[in-house]
Amino acid sequence: MYGRVIGAGTTGAGGAALAATGVWMNSMAVLVAATTLIAAGFALYKLTPRRR
Repeated sequence: MYGRVIGAGTTGAGGAALAATGVWMNSMAVLVAATTLIAAGFALYKLTPRRR
């Protein structure tokens, strides 16, 4: 009984850590994508010939 409770607690903590890592990785991916898009947009803006 006691061992089962400890096992369930460990599994819960492990699952929570995995979920947190997944969310962190997802947010990092979004951040990288946003940065890339901004950089690309800025580069295009710089390249476009502007009217005097």
